[in-house]
Amino acid sequence: MAVITNPDFIYLLLMIGLAGVYFEFSNPGAIVPGLVGGAALVIALYSLQSLPVDYTGFLVILLGLLFFILDVKIASHGGLGLAGTACVVVGSFLLFRNPAERVRLSVILPISAAASWFFLSVAHLAARAQALPPKTGKDALVGMIGKATRTIDPEGKVFVNGELWNAQSEERIEEGERVEVTAVHNLKLKVKRIDGN
Repeated sequence: MAVITNPDFIYLLLMIGLAGVYFEFSNPGAIVPGLVGGAALVIALYSLQSLPVDYTGFLVILLGLLFFILDVKIASHGGLGLAGTACVVVGSFLLFRNPAERVRLSVILPISAAASWFFLSVAHLAARAQALPPKTGKDALVGMIGKATRTIDPEGKVFVNGELWNAQSEERIEEGERVEVTAVHNLKLKVKRIDGN
C-alpha cells in the first residue's frame, strides 16, 4: 500500500495506463498494450482514492491526450502536439492538492517528456498509415499495370495483379499490349493503353 499510494508511482502508472490505452485505440488488435495500459490505469485510479486528488489536474492531462489524438486528424504543424505536452506538464503539477504529496519535478519532467514523445510518435505513425494508398480492394487496382489477354474493342480480357479480369476501354487494344487500370466498376476494369507499346 505504501508503494501504490506514492504520488510518484501513481503518476507513473497513470502515464503508462493512458499511453497503453491510447496505443490500443490507435492500433486496434495489438492487445498487450491495451491490457498493460488498462491494468495500470485501474491500479492508478484505485490508488488516487487514497490521496487528495485535484481532478482539475487529471482533466488537464486528459485534455492533453485529446490534443495528441486531434494532432492525427488535423494538420496543425505540431501546434496541437505542443499544446498536448503543455497540458500534460501543467496537469501533472495540479494532480494533487497537498503540496507535500505532489509529484516531484524530477519525476514529472522526464515522464512527461517520454509520454509526449510516445503520443506524438504514435500520432505520426497513424497519420502516415492513413496517407498510404489502399493495399486491398478495388481501389488498390487503380494504377496497376497489366496485359491484354484478348483484344479489347470495346470489351475484352486483361491479366492484372495475378488475376484475369473483364475489361473495357475507349480505344482498341490488341492482345498482348500493356494496359493501365484507370477505374473499377462492378468487377470490370476500365483500362487504357500504355504509350510506347
